[in-house]
Amino acid sequence: MSKLKLEHGVSRIRRAKLQSSIDQTVADDIELLAEWSNNETNYVINELLRFALTQEEEFQRHKISSATAAPTKPALTPIKSVSEPAAQPDMAVSSTAART
Repeated sequence: MSKLKLEHGVSRIRRAKLQSSIDQTVADDIELLAEWSNNETNYVINELLRFALTQEEEFQRHKISSATAAPTKPALTPIKSVSEPAAQPDMAVSSTAART
């Protein structure tokens, strides 16, 4: 079984906006993990999602077959790069996240 490994203090990455509501207990654990690893909450969430996606074997097979079956299409809406992270609102999950 693979393990999730967070590097301490590494959290500056290019981002795309994704909004979601998560359980309060999960939000609390993510915030604690971010504090423990000295990273931004966004980084922790990205790493958790990346880890989960790589663990799902059926999805990985689908991803590979989709990439080989369909020709590459240009993106309809380009992802905008954030040149100055402090100028953009933080998409971090806070401890006040809504319960579902």
